[in-house]
Amino acid sequence: MQAAIFDMDGLLIHSEPFWKQAEQAVFSALGVPITPQETDLTAAMTTQQVTEYWYQKYPWAGHSQQEVEQRVINQVSHLIQHQGEAMAGVRYTLQSLASKGVKIALATNSPKSIIPFVFERLDIGHFFLTYSSADEVEYGKPNPDIYLLTLSKLGVRAQDCLSFEDSVGGIKASLAAGIKSIAIPHSHEFDDEKFNIASHKLRSLSEFDYSLGRQLLSA
Repeated sequence: MQAAIFDMDGLLIHSEPFWKQAEQAVFSALGVPITPQETDLTAAMTTQQVTEYWYQKYPWAGHSQQEVEQRVINQVSHLIQHQGEAMAGVRYTLQSLASKGVKIALATNSPKSIIPFVFERLDIGHFFLTYSSADEVEYGKPNPDIYLLTLSKLGVRAQDCLSFEDSVGGIKASLAAGIKSIAIPHSHEFDDEKFNIASHKLRSLSEFDYSLGRQLLSA
């Protein structure tokens, strides 16, 4: 096991509620009748895709899509800086992998500008050799582009790497890049059959063990 690539929102940091909160505040102010339930529909999209989605349904005037997208990003960044909390087992898993000499990277659909705030808030940036964002590729997850880019940055082969994901879209992206993926579904989704596509499934990162990673890659 030479490398491990982590998703960010909902896997390393409990930030998905921040995205819902920011999207509801920003889009509602523009007259978009968005509800908390409707934000679930766009949870797997990039911020640009979310903005385009709501603009197509409820076009607004006076503000560009880029400006509105940035408002969402700014609100999420603020919430992360002041309220962000690590998901269970994050530091344990990162320390465990680092102690074995595993190269660690991040691959996220979130904007690149948010990543440093997450690293600083959780004090985990020193574990990561590199990171990639949907900002850097043509297509975000579930397409494999982010993972392929991250493999290139790490200088490792897909078969020597594992990914950690909390969403089906992320798992699909990883598998499409040839990388085996460990799913960490949210508790209310743990038994959902849609996660059966993953190479393995854990309830939290606290359950991960280096020997499990080696076993998965040797299978």
